Amino acid sequence: MRNPHEDSTQVQNQIRDGVFYNTVVQGNNVTLQLPDEITPALTGMPAPSSTFTGRETVLELLVEELRPGRRAAAGPLAHVVAGLPGAGKTELVLQVAHRASQQGWFPGGILFIDLHGYDGDRRVSPGRALDSLIQALGIPDRYVPDDLQDRARLYRSVLSTYAEQGRRILVIADNASDDSQARPLLSADSRIPVLVTSRHTLAGINNARMHDLAILDSASAVELLRRELCQARGPDDSRVEDAPESAEKIAHLCGHLPLALRIVAALLADLPARPLSSMLKSLSDARNRLQRLSRGDLAVRAAFDLSYRHLSDDQARFFRLLPISPGPDISTESAGRLADLSFEEAEELLGTLARGHLVEPHSNYGRWRMHDLLRLYADEECALREAAHERRRASSRLLDHYLTTATAADTHVDVDIDAAQRSPRFSDLDEALCWLDGERHSLLAAALAAPALGRPDVLAGLSNALISYLSWRRHWGEYAELAQAGLEASKSPKFPQLHPHQALFLNNLGIAQLELRRFDDAVRSTQACLKQARRVGDTGTTAIALSNLGRVYEEMHELEKAVDVLQEALTLPPPDSNFRNRGMTYTNLGRALHKLRRLDEAADAFTEDIAICQAAADLSGEAIARNNLGMVLRDVGLPGAAIDYHRRAMEAASEAKDQHTVALARANLEADLVASNRSKGVVDMLEASIATLEELGDSHMATQCRIHLANAYSNTGRQEKAITTFSELVEKSRSTGDQRTEGMVLGNLGHHLMQNGRHTDSIRTARKAIALHRSCGNLNGEGKTLLVLAASLRSTGSIDEAVQALEKASSAFEETNDQENLAVATRGLTEIRRLRET
Repeated sequence: MRNPHEDSTQVQNQIRDGVFYNTVVQGNNVTLQLPDEITPALTGMPAPSSTFTGRETVLELLVEELRPGRRAAAGPLAHVVAGLPGAGKTELVLQVAHRASQQGWFPGGILFIDLHGYDGDRRVSPGRALDSLIQALGIPDRYVPDDLQDRARLYRSVLSTYAEQGRRILVIADNASDDSQARPLLSADSRIPVLVTSRHTLAGINNARMHDLAILDSASAVELLRRELCQARGPDDSRVEDAPESAEKIAHLCGHLPLALRIVAALLADLPARPLSSMLKSLSDARNRLQRLSRGDLAVRAAFDLSYRHLSDDQARFFRLLPISPGPDISTESAGRLADLSFEEAEELLGTLARGHLVEPHSNYGRWRMHDLLRLYADEECALREAAHERRRASSRLLDHYLTTATAADTHVDVDIDAAQRSPRFSDLDEALCWLDGERHSLLAAALAAPALGRPDVLAGLSNALISYLSWRRHWGEYAELAQAGLEASKSPKFPQLHPHQALFLNNLGIAQLELRRFDDAVRSTQACLKQARRVGDTGTTAIALSNLGRVYEEMHELEKAVDVLQEALTLPPPDSNFRNRGMTYTNLGRALHKLRRLDEAADAFTEDIAICQAAADLSGEAIARNNLGMVLRDVGLPGAAIDYHRRAMEAASEAKDQHTVALARANLEADLVASNRSKGVVDMLEASIATLEELGDSHMATQCRIHLANAYSNTGRQEKAITTFSELVEKSRSTGDQRTEGMVLGNLGHHLMQNGRHTDSIRTARKAIALHRSCGNLNGEGKTLLVLAASLRSTGSIDEAVQALEKASSAFEETNDQENLAVATRGLTEIRRLRET
């Protein structure tokens, strides 16, 4: 600037490179020049870590967004990477910046500023941030205006000028706490991208795209631990490779959180002889885990503290109470009941916590969960700041909500409950099932935790309320877990109020064990229930236990024993005049009689159950009985009637929304059609049934359907596909130890091999099947396979052996009263004898 006393004709005003803000002031030789280069060192960008892993997808996405020419004028001006404390947000953007810089995409340099948004003592205001960035851009301090808006305009103008000169710049604003701290740092030029990191989802920033950073997956978490150790101790540190299971468990206890994993790696690096098993033991105690995830200035709790301090009093209280819920997640409604708040209040608080990544929205809208380490942190804060009686009251509010609502839902699910008694809390079955599906894991967790929380009544109540639902959805593992917990509590002297429920828990446990095909366990549980019921003279429970025991014996193919106990059950009055249980006993009896080939008696038993179900308006039970009766009609040689019953079973099950019975009835209908040589479209229908059964967890019945499917392949001319399917089923049955099904599949395989002229393979396969049938006591199955063996032996010229096989088959069919197959065996013997005579 020229001395004002000099000649005025020498005054020259020059502002170079197009940097203009506000008013241009009169001056002499005013020259504003941009520096030749901005270096990362000048801007203070930390170096990226060499151990980075597990973020490839989002890394590639962000790098691609920074590509020159990629950003359209209407595209986002900024990308906000948000996530919970310690998730690795800063590291991700550093990796992105480094990758882009290597490509030469930012010749003007990279501006990096840590806003310390969550540290009250070090928080950088927008004005200070702009001042630092403008100076880093090479603008002298004397040209930086005091007003925030003017300062922001200068900053944006300088960035645009760099872009015009082909010196594109990347801006990184790290650790912003809210929209207002980050917004002034955005560029107005689509050529100048800005990366922002925050613990909050900064959805209030215009022209910004949000990227929520999840925790690492298990494999990436273990790999990060390995890389950190190798970086610290060299590639010879093989502790992760030597103990992969311990490494995976450590990663799980760290919640797959990068910060926690890096702390663990540093602690292990301090002591190179320390095995992973020692670290695993140290972290296994949840009460001390956060304390142990600390080393020097790195601490998980300290990272969480910064976010927690930003909460208002009501937000902090709500955050502290959430871990009281024993479930893996919680609904908005349940969280409100826990904290004694309205739905609207709870929803607002949860939204606030979610924006700060202190809770995480579930994939199912309206449900929320906490990261494991945040849950421990909140629980510790709750113990410190909430009185014991307040914690108990919060817990009881939630348990009462679960029990009351589950009981209301059960009035729509339990078919034994009259329509007039259904709770208005739910409009219909669909709404009740939707609520139960959403709360299922939380309800189970609440029931299991209730005794330790001083509420054994909730365990008993939820056990009763959830039985029909868990059976409906076929969640037999959870059914068993609930029954086992109830049984153990009912035996405890601490809970005398549960002692009268012991027989009920035993009965429920037996049902679950039966469905899980743990037959020996089911017999023990059901016999124990029966013993208790008889001891107190409870004829209703005795009848139920006998019915269930008969079903177990039927599945174990101890058929005579099954018939005996089921007929005894029918001599007793139905429990609480509940004829529906009597109907189920008739169906159980019908199944046993069917397997004994007492087909007329079986048909009568199923008919009795159908009548009872119709009187009780139990569509699901009616569908089950009709499906079973259809199989009997097929076996007595009435395929048309069988098709009719299976179709009506499908219709009833569909109306009842019983997808399991729909799938079984449809599979049987398809088997009827195959047997009637009406195979069009059957393969697709069978595959749909198999998919439903597998989705519902019934792998046993899915295997039975696959047998029908293989037969359908054969009937449609796909013989090799049929043989391949049977061969796969043999291996599957063998791997599960299901010898009865293995024998059945081998018998079918032998039949198809025989039909394809592969008689040597058929003979070998049939003999294996016969041995399995014999060991399982499946006399009728043995007879059918003997027919296959006889046909292949006859084709290979082994006439004497074929005769022996047919004679044994005849004996089996006579004993099982299988007149149809007895006639086949008799004809075969007659033909061979006639051939011998000629």
